[in-house]
Amino acid sequence: MTSDPASTVVATREITFGQAVREALAEEMRRDPTVFIIGEDVAEAGTPFKVLSGLVEEFGPARVIDSPISEAGITGLAVGAAMAGMRPVVDIMFGDFITLAMDQIANQAAKVHYMSGGKLKVPMVVRTTLGATRRSAAQHSQSLQAWVSHVPGLKVALPSTPFDAKGLWKTAIRDDNPVVIFEDKLMYPLKGPVPEGEYAIPFVTIVATSSMVQVALRAAEMLSPLGISAEVVDPRTTVPLDARALVDSARKTSRVMVMDEGYERYGVTAELAAVIAEGAFHYLDAPVKRLGAMHVPVPFSPVLEDLTVPTPERVVEVAKTLCGKR
Repeated sequence: MTSDPASTVVATREITFGQAVREALAEEMRRDPTVFIIGEDVAEAGTPFKVLSGLVEEFGPARVIDSPISEAGITGLAVGAAMAGMRPVVDIMFGDFITLAMDQIANQAAKVHYMSGGKLKVPMVVRTTLGATRRSAAQHSQSLQAWVSHVPGLKVALPSTPFDAKGLWKTAIRDDNPVVIFEDKLMYPLKGPVPEGEYAIPFVTIVATSSMVQVALRAAEMLSPLGISAEVVDPRTTVPLDARALVDSARKTSRVMVMDEGYERYGVTAELAAVIAEGAFHYLDAPVKRLGAMHVPVPFSPVLEDLTVPTPERVVEVAKTLCGKR
């Protein structure tokens, strides 16, 4: 599902966030004829934000489809198409309008794989927007990513740079689970470095406690340029434990590592990993990885002491292994 940017990228240039989205879609549509886009004003108009301009000229109206004004209808159609072997991209013009398609997203797309005992899958992407300050008023300015993030069975991506936009889009289209991508409507002109050629950004969850939260956050910053998007989850309390938050994140990203500064053997990481494995087993693409203190007395030597507890560099290496980038 992913590839290593270092082995395939030939050059990097500055393009806008909107251009990165369009480039990812075009490359995936060229690569896979089952990918198609459907939505209001996606073809001739290229959406109100012009992000999809030019795609209908290359791929034709059979793959870039202007739909009637019916979010529920086009999302339901896409669920059926995905179950039948296609990889649809549903364009919901404003994030506020996902309210009209929540049954199709939350009750159909998110649950079909589970309710069919794994026999059916829904590899579709819902593309929509978030953000205010565009002077679009109450019905076109909400940021509703928390709603769909609450639903098990959905993956949710929020790219923040042109690099992330292209990489996350490629990962989302190739994923066999339904993914919802939110793009901030004010970010389309934002420019940033984006490699030419093939790359995708895998998702990974890092569960960390206490001091390890800061280590995890630093590691997440280091992972971003490597093409890995990390979601850091801080359970805050071990008793009571917010198991649902851990499981929901694991179901979204499919790859998890757990960090705690206590001894790894028979430690907190074991319990957290067990909770995640039990609650998200069928969603995991790899076994849960644990990072805790080495099972040795803490040395007096600063050099040796630093080796006994997880560091951002160690987290980065484990994340790369989880995502197949070693």
